[in-house]
Amino acid sequence: MADQAPVPRPGILDIAPYIPGESEAPSGVRPIKLSSNETPLGPSPQAIAAYHAAAQSLERYPDGGATPLRRALARHYGLNEERIVCGCGSDELINLLAHAYLGPGDEAVFSAHGFLMYKIATLSSGARPVSVPERDYRADVDAILARVGPTTKVVFLANPNNPTGSYLAHGEVRRLRQRLPGRTLLVLDAAYAEYVRRNDYEAGLELVATTDNTVMTRTFSKIYGLAALRLGWAYCPREVADVLNRVRGPFNVTAPAISAGIAALADRAHVDRAVEHNDKWLPWVTTELGKIGLQVTPSVANFVLIHFPAAPGKDAASADAMLKTHGVILRGVAAYGLPGALRMTIGTEEDNRQVVALLATFMDRS
Repeated sequence: MADQAPVPRPGILDIAPYIPGESEAPSGVRPIKLSSNETPLGPSPQAIAAYHAAAQSLERYPDGGATPLRRALARHYGLNEERIVCGCGSDELINLLAHAYLGPGDEAVFSAHGFLMYKIATLSSGARPVSVPERDYRADVDAILARVGPTTKVVFLANPNNPTGSYLAHGEVRRLRQRLPGRTLLVLDAAYAEYVRRNDYEAGLELVATTDNTVMTRTFSKIYGLAALRLGWAYCPREVADVLNRVRGPFNVTAPAISAGIAALADRAHVDRAVEHNDKWLPWVTTELGKIGLQVTPSVANFVLIHFPAAPGKDAASADAMLKTHGVILRGVAAYGLPGALRMTIGTEEDNRQVVALLATFMDRS
């Protein structure tokens, strides 16, 4: 017996652990962390105050169904609160959906450069992940549909997508839903929806409301600036909400997170300022990087995907190393199948200008 040890089920050891964006700069250098798509404006002061107030009752369990937050979300978006499920970030909700609807012999489909958690959640459920090629760094509906088969139980679609920043128009998403089998759950991951300013975009609320097999997930980590609290939510068909409530933990959202989330929703002016900041600096960063010879994938989110030449000394790894010596931390995306690119969060004016200036010098050197 001494030579035996517990063995995880098949698929678990095939998972490459998720590695977050780096956050440390060289000693003595001010870090400019633009690796995790965090808002440069931080959270609403009202959310911070609500968090501190909730900290006075840490001995109490939170509401087991995050009822006050679900009610606030329902009022904010005009939804049915019974169809809202809250979680420890949208990551938990993605995992819960995978564990509830995927198993050995099943497949989950997602685009080639989609969020890494889709593959991780699929493998941890014992199912087979299927990565579908994109077209011009954008999800390809026809390619996804061509790969869907009798064992496809879930299709994950990040819209906008991370790390490319691209999106699918509502008509394309609706076409995808209409042509998927009824047995296939479409999960629309709309983590960056609040940043999108396109008339042909819809986060997924309408599809969830009009179909029985679509789920939309959202997060408070991005535009609301509550990443440290790990707070997300899903809008689901009643039957899916019932399933998620059966498999989630009884107190999966903390009381301070619930309070801060409610306050963040109420401070619309703070969200408006975050949108205005992004609307100004996203196109500026894109244009300025283009001027120095770097290709940037058009983005509708709060980050850009920067493509570097393959030449030694000019490639993404060399740029990353140079930036880190100055305390600038971007996100390497080789794990997403993009070794020649770096992802940059839109930061403060000062940080945006410094990154562009450093990259201009980098591209200009012989």
